[in-house]
Amino acid sequence: MSRTKRSSRPLIAIPARFSATTSALRYAAEVNARALIEAVWRAGGEPVSIHPAAGETALRLTRFDGVLLPGGGDLAPHRYGATDTHTSVYDVDETQDAFDLEVARTALDLGLPLLAVCRGLQVVNVALGGTLDQDMGGPEREHRHMRHPVEIRRGMLLELATGAEKAEVSCYHHQRVHGLGSGLTVTARAADGTVEGLELPHAKGWFTAVQWHPEDTAPEDPAQQGLFDALVTAART
Repeated sequence: MSRTKRSSRPLIAIPARFSATTSALRYAAEVNARALIEAVWRAGGEPVSIHPAAGETALRLTRFDGVLLPGGGDLAPHRYGATDTHTSVYDVDETQDAFDLEVARTALDLGLPLLAVCRGLQVVNVALGGTLDQDMGGPEREHRHMRHPVEIRRGMLLELATGAEKAEVSCYHHQRVHGLGSGLTVTARAADGTVEGLELPHAKGWFTAVQWHPEDTAPEDPAQQGLFDALVTAART
């Protein structure tokens, strides 16, 4: 039976996050944010959490119609050439890093529609040879537990997806892009200059990345839901 006959919902792969404790399951778990899953579902996609494991990534991803790289803990600084680690770096997991980086490279190589969120944006940047600021300068400068405006570059996929040149976004991050990965272009910035959006103009498939968490406000903000809608639309075609 063909996939079309089974379901009209495109399959969207979402790498799971490792969680040390999850009360309902009693032990360590692999999870994804409910708000993220529901945003994909509202868009008409079938969200599927996939196990972070090395090897066979290309073979595993070919069964999916699109990929969503979600938020999470920090990437290990050695992944982008840093020789020391800032004291604010947290939740580093080498298995998670290796898998997410491989997913990013594979999705771009295959031309699979790809939406990257928060850590996901940083993963794509590092996967393409970019670097990160390990800390934005302490609590007074970081973008945690806050909403702030971003300016969106006209004519990019991000503008088409959100339908906006300015947006109020929900952020939770203390790191940001420092050096851009190969071929990437900035599509959005915060007032303090922080990179808030990235795209790859010559990508084989649909791809956009945002530093914020669109799932936080997607239920009431069509601009944020538009990112998930655009991903699923690209996955359908």
